[in-house]
Amino acid sequence: MPEVNLSTKKQKMAQDITKTLVLGGTGKTGSRIVQQLIDRDVAVRIGSRFADIPFDWLDQSTWVPVLQDVKAVYIAYQPDLAVPGAVDAIRDFTQLAVKNGVQQLVMLSGRGEPEAQDCERVVRQSGVDWTILRASWFCQNFSEGYLLEPILAGYVALPVADIGEPFIDIDDLADVAVTALTQPGHSGKVYELTGLRLLTFAEAIGEIARAAGRSIQYEQVPIETYTATLTEYGVPEEAIALMTYLFTEVMDGRNSTLTNGVEEALGRKPTDFSDFVQKSIALGIWAETPGGEEAGATRSPEIEPRQ
Repeated sequence: MPEVNLSTKKQKMAQDITKTLVLGGTGKTGSRIVQQLIDRDVAVRIGSRFADIPFDWLDQSTWVPVLQDVKAVYIAYQPDLAVPGAVDAIRDFTQLAVKNGVQQLVMLSGRGEPEAQDCERVVRQSGVDWTILRASWFCQNFSEGYLLEPILAGYVALPVADIGEPFIDIDDLADVAVTALTQPGHSGKVYELTGLRLLTFAEAIGEIARAAGRSIQYEQVPIETYTATLTEYGVPEEAIALMTYLFTEVMDGRNSTLTNGVEEALGRKPTDFSDFVQKSIALGIWAETPGGEEAGATRSPEIEPRQ
């Protein structure tokens, strides 16, 4: 019989009963967190409708199976903590997680959303270790999210006034999440995560256009025009309602401040928006492609402001 390395076997057994569950594990934040945890040899379970053990926020029968042998959970609620029913879902899931032996919760939240803060309170009152990541709008919404197609098409229209937003690089957010999940000293902390500068959407689009050497027109449009366009693309009503809320209420200037959350958690400054732009250009994200404008103009946008 082949020799068995008992030390390695014990380590594997220990990992098998101490998994970290990453909800939204295939999303913008979750996929980065999953990869970092794997790189650190942390046993990970991906929370997704398409995972080996599927998870669906709308189907509570899927919750118990993914919680088996899990000690820590990264919570990313899709599509946003501001939608109706989010507080109840977070409460039900948190109670079930604690009942099943989960000892740590790290939750992605949003700045300036009273509904998100209600969800935060649920996690904070869970009775286990918790960390809140209260994030500004993602830089990657320009490169991976709902703004990518309009940028490729050369025309971005949003119902946003000249309000400054401190866009956060998701790579920074993932670094903070992984640090909170794997290192001591972060329990009971609310990290408000922003970038280094305030930029309006028009300024952000302009910076991308100049760096990429592309012509990208930005236009501020009435909310009625914006929602009508989303309706034409076939975007669901609940997603349109969410975007209307975020653009008309949350983007009213309440979040036009900078914080030191990244530095507090990681001991370094956050990534500047210009560095994010250069990284994206190096990956060819906004490169001109034959017929790119036509392709960009005919696709339905994916609405995932934070996941």
